[in-house]
Amino acid sequence: MTNDVVAGRLYGVGLGPGDPELVTVKAARLIENADVVAYHAARHGRSNARAIAAGYLREGQIEEALIYPVTTETTDHPGGYQGAIDEFYEQAAARLAAHLDAGRDVVVLAEGDPFFYGSYMHMHKRLAHRYVTTVVPGVTSVSAASAVLGRPLMERDEVLTVLPGTLPPEELARRLAGTDSAAVMKLGRTFGGVRDALATSGRLDDAFYVERATMAAERVGRLSEIDPETVPYFSLALLPSPAATAFVEGEPARTAVGAAGTAGQEIGPEERAGGVTVVGLGPGAPGWLTPEAREALAGADDLVGYTTYVDRVPAGPGQVRHASDNRVEAERAAFALDLAKRGRRVVVVSSGDPGVFAMAAAVLEVAEDPQWKDVPIRIVPGLTAAQAVASRAGAPLGHDFCVMSLSDRLKPWSVIEARLAGAAAADLVVAIYNPASQTRKEQLVRAREVLLEHRAATTPVIVGRDVGGPEESVRVTTLGELDPAGVDMRCLLIVGSSQTRAVTRGNSQTIVYTPRHYPSAEPPHSAG
Repeated sequence: MTNDVVAGRLYGVGLGPGDPELVTVKAARLIENADVVAYHAARHGRSNARAIAAGYLREGQIEEALIYPVTTETTDHPGGYQGAIDEFYEQAAARLAAHLDAGRDVVVLAEGDPFFYGSYMHMHKRLAHRYVTTVVPGVTSVSAASAVLGRPLMERDEVLTVLPGTLPPEELARRLAGTDSAAVMKLGRTFGGVRDALATSGRLDDAFYVERATMAAERVGRLSEIDPETVPYFSLALLPSPAATAFVEGEPARTAVGAAGTAGQEIGPEERAGGVTVVGLGPGAPGWLTPEAREALAGADDLVGYTTYVDRVPAGPGQVRHASDNRVEAERAAFALDLAKRGRRVVVVSSGDPGVFAMAAAVLEVAEDPQWKDVPIRIVPGLTAAQAVASRAGAPLGHDFCVMSLSDRLKPWSVIEARLAGAAAADLVVAIYNPASQTRKEQLVRAREVLLEHRAATTPVIVGRDVGGPEESVRVTTLGELDPAGVDMRCLLIVGSSQTRAVTRGNSQTIVYTPRHYPSAEPPHSAG
């Protein structure tokens, strides 16, 4: 580090248990302002911490994915598993130190609380003595589990003990017998030993199970009734306050705070077979909902989906609604599949068509996990936003066209730009989903520049906003006059080809259509 560079500041930021709305105001501010955002991830590259913080990230930040070389599998590292992990932590700390030495502030994301069984503490031990460091606490999974159960952890002089499930069962049993309340973390493969320890200590009947508290895939129940084969790492066993429990009869509280602050419900096993149906609701207008979709919705035990879409479905008698944030597609899919595995008829709702940038692909991807291989899955199509906007303007999709999303949340911008250039060069009409958002403004500016390299400035462009909804608007402009500042996430754009025409009719209405024929480079050969 040179003398004229002031070192950056290190922040260990707790994100809470999973619901993005449980991120503290301070954590959100630090994440948004950070030069570098780092997060731990497994080898598949997905990070729960990044998923929670996604809504607080901004354009231009440097992201450092700290990918573990191993999780629970074996390794050929000379130092064995611990040697591989220690080497990884040293290398990760060195990467962050390089940013700090260059004067960049670094935020390390941590699920729950950074100092509560968190990965961040390994960075803290290696860096905090060298750089100015701030640790921002977060809501712990233990607090979240207590909340979703609706049962206090302790009161008056009661003692709460937090234990790792990795302790030997006999040691766990001894500690469980000597405390009032307890939380046992890190279940997964340790679940059998934890259950045995609870039974040995005489506490099994008082124990509850909480999985992925406050996330879309949240699950709660009596620990004695949980199938060990279904238990993931992100779960815990809880012995609530004995004094409080004495006043509560029967099963866990029937409602709990879900991933978006919505009531969830524990569902018991059913005798009939369950399944998942992914239903497209169409763009918004009730008249665009197909009879097949209506039938599927009416027959559902559970409705699962993004809050805005679940709210569009009238409540049916006896149905349980599970609404969640729009950034937890994989968790939502896993939750739906798990409900279906336990005998529930589950409908996952999507806007438009579920197979077009929506939940059908998410459900099918998550369903590749062997634990859900026997869960039936059905896809019910819906009217797409592209079709709805096209119908309001005329027939711009009358010839060959393609559909693209400008969101670079799940794919690199370089891929988007290359595909956009290819579609433009091929003279395809382009329907553009997700053209802009509060944090994505420059993508549409660049997309317009790419299209203008292949299309005339006079090319018709249709901007449809909230089509089928109460704030519907449709306007026709040109590629040269398109103002990206007037476009947001609720818009869909249709950019014409070289053949697309905008025609003003006698009633002053401008209609846009693309002829079904295309000019040939050579005169057609005679059929005779």
